[in-house]
Amino acid sequence: MSWWGPSLLVAAALMLVWRGGPRPPAVPVGALRQWMVAVSARRPRRVLVSAVCGVSALGLVVGGPVAAVVGAAYTGLGGRGLMRRAGRRRASAGRAAALDTLGALAADLRAGLPPAGLPAVPAGGGATDRLSRLTASVWRLAERTGAPAADLVERIEADARATDRAKASATAQAAGARATAMLLAALPLGGLGLGGVVGADPLHVLLRTPIGGACAVAAVLLQSGGLLWTERLVRL
Repeated sequence: MSWWGPSLLVAAALMLVWRGGPRPPAVPVGALRQWMVAVSARRPRRVLVSAVCGVSALGLVVGGPVAAVVGAAYTGLGGRGLMRRAGRRRASAGRAAALDTLGALAADLRAGLPPAGLPAVPAGGGATDRLSRLTASVWRLAERTGAPAADLVERIEADARATDRAKASATAQAAGARATAMLLAALPLGGLGLGGVVGADPLHVLLRTPIGGACAVAAVLLQSGGLLWTERLVRL
């Protein structure tokens, strides 16, 4: 049943993007992909909900209610994963820019530039906002007490980079668990293929019979729960 998710998600995403924004001219595939990503980034939750509804409706027409449930579940999981991945990328880019700004601030302070004339650390949410608050505290402390702002900024930057290195190490160690979860999630494809090789018709059983449909829905629910639980275990 796992093949329903990717195939229907691609079809629904293309239709939603075409309806959700201006029609793009004839452009290369790379430019079209960037345009689709930009449209999705502006309204990610709306696009995800629309994709789930569209795939569910398409599955209902093509394969019945079981296909609708399976397609909606896989579309929701896939879209949620893409949204979280894009969010991590944006947060990483914002944090990298903030750390670069801190390094430049420390260098300027060493050169004698007063804190009042320095730019603020760009805000990007989460850890980056914490860097902004710490940097603002440095300016206030330097103005009130005359403390060496350059040393404080350098300490903030060093601590943030050490935290990033620890997170990168933890991410690398958790890669094995993520790979195992994805491998287990893909095993149903092997079962469907094996059933077709031996002459059975597993899709008909899963989509058109009550017992098969119940097994398919239960399997998708258990699989979704396992993937979400694995994600929670390896979340940093």
